[in-house]
Amino acid sequence: MIVVKVTYTVKNSFIEQNKQHIRTFLQDFRELGRDFRYTVYSQGGTFTHLSHFKNADIQAAILAVPSFKAFQAARDASGLTGAHHLEVLNLEGSTADIF
Repeated sequence: MIVVKVTYTVKNSFIEQNKQHIRTFLQDFRELGRDFRYTVYSQGGTFTHLSHFKNADIQAAILAVPSFKAFQAARDASGLTGAHHLEVLNLEGSTADIF
């Protein structure tokens, strides 16, 4: 399993547009199956994406979804307040099976 956390902050003027891009790619993700989990949290203009992928092939397929690539391009072009921060995490336990 691959677990990734990405955190970034957008300008106030881009918050609503960013949320719309997120809603779009999450809808597309819902149609792709059950071998991954993807959640997005926000606090003001700071967004945290937490993803669980069953394996690297699934991760590659999910990250190649056109609406996700469009989200990334728009986010990066918006003028982030600092670079996004990516962390690969190790799952130590959960109250429920993830897959």
